[in-house]
Amino acid sequence: MAHWLRIGDIEILVVSDGVIWQDAGATFGLVPRIMWERYAPEIDEKYRLPVGLNTLVVRAAAKTVLIDSGCGSKSTHAPGAMGIENTGRLIENLATEGIQPRDVDVVLNTHLHFDHCGGNTGLQNGRPVPAFPRAKYILQRGEWDAASHPNERTRGTYLAENFEPLADAKQVELVEGDAEILPGLRMSRAPGHTEDHVVFEVESGGDVAIYIGELAQQPVQLERIAWVSAFDILPMVSIETKKRFIEKAVDRRALLVSVHAPYPGLGRLRAEDGKRKWEPEKANGADT
Repeated sequence: MAHWLRIGDIEILVVSDGVIWQDAGATFGLVPRIMWERYAPEIDEKYRLPVGLNTLVVRAAAKTVLIDSGCGSKSTHAPGAMGIENTGRLIENLATEGIQPRDVDVVLNTHLHFDHCGGNTGLQNGRPVPAFPRAKYILQRGEWDAASHPNERTRGTYLAENFEPLADAKQVELVEGDAEILPGLRMSRAPGHTEDHVVFEVESGGDVAIYIGELAQQPVQLERIAWVSAFDILPMVSIETKKRFIEKAVDRRALLVSVHAPYPGLGRLRAEDGKRKWEPEKANGADT
């Protein structure tokens, strides 16, 4: 069983929804394969990379908060050649930690792509309904609007079944810009992957943790700022956003939670000869 970590007075726990298989070339964007392949030793015969789905549970101010919800278990389709056969484990893994859907008070999403919010809803009598029946789902208004009006590029990843039932159930609260969710838990704008993408910062007692969303798909993309995923719709904005949060992560020695790194996706960045180095952290009951 995984164990809770402490950020000052706040408890956090990484919980996996499983693993997707994603095209490695798309993950690394314009970076030539000869440069990125050493960082992707587990690619399969289709040149797909196993990608984690690390969600985060935060306990603060007598509330249980879930950040991102993975792919969920409603369907078996995915954009392109992406494999999601080993996803949909979130509810089961939460239960292992003693957390039932009704125990979750707040659900937050970094953005509304299917692999970050698919577990927001589940099927009941064949139709999607909120998976966490008591929770308030707090989302960026701009991201909600983008998901509700997808374009040719985004309609394959913004799936209405993952967010429209939340509005039908009157469980949605839309915010704009940075927002304090609870004392010590902050939603911070981090545009680039999408225009209204956010990250979540946990700070208490001088300790800091950052759930980085799609700030970087793989830890090496934090070390190499110019390495930007092909999935980022605003790549130059992504680079500037990365610089800002990387500086904070190094200065504060923040614990970083990488959504798509192998479970549990925990690490820290340190400065080394003018460069940034990712240091995986053994924690949460998992080896790195």
